[in-house]
Amino acid sequence: MTLSMVLAFLWFILANVLALLPSRDNHWTRAYILIALGVPLLGYLTYQNGALIGLIALAAGASILRWPVVYLGRWVKRVMGRES
Repeated sequence: MTLSMVLAFLWFILANVLALLPSRDNHWTRAYILIALGVPLLGYLTYQNGALIGLIALAAGASILRWPVVYLGRWVKRVMGRES
């Protein structure tokens, strides 16, 4: 198992532990920190293990951080002029 996979698994464990702890801001601060750590880690993981593993990790990370992804999608729709 490569170093990037070990770090990705630790990121997933950290994300789940942080989700269990109470938060006053609905976990948004923690989500920003996880995103800041996860994006370079995803690049490193993809570089070391290939695109398929990178896509699997991207899907897993998006499922953990689903609300930032939902809000990003809404923002992109609004910017593109397709507001529903």
